[in-house]
Amino acid sequence: MFATAGDDGFEQVLPGVRRKTLCYGRETLTTEFRLEAGHELPRHEHPHEQTGYLVSGRLRFTIGDETRDVAPGDSWCITSGLTHGAVVLEDAVAVEVFSPVREDFLPRGESSRA
Repeated sequence: MFATAGDDGFEQVLPGVRRKTLCYGRETLTTEFRLEAGHELPRHEHPHEQTGYLVSGRLRFTIGDETRDVAPGDSWCITSGLTHGAVVLEDAVAVEVFSPVREDFLPRGESSRA
C-alpha cells in the first residue's frame, strides 16, 4: 500500500486538531496530526500502543506522570492503557503509529487488512 502526500483527507477531530490516516496494514496504522497552537489533546488512554515523531512545532506532552516539552525530531512511545495528552505550544505536525490498528481511524467503510 502506498499513500500520496497532500493536504486533502484531513478530519477535524477536536478544535485545533486535524487527523489523516496515511496507511495501514494488519498490525499497524500510521496517522498524521496537524495541531494548532493554543489547543489541547485532553488526557486519555486506549488499548493501542502508540509511537510518535514530531515533524515540526512544539508540544508539551504528558505521558503517565511525566511531562516534557518536545521539539522537532523528538519521538515517544506510549504503552497500551497509559494516560497521555498534550498542549500545543506552536503549530505542529506529528506522525504516529498505532498497534493494533485503530479501527476508529480507518477511512469510512474500510477495515484493517486482515
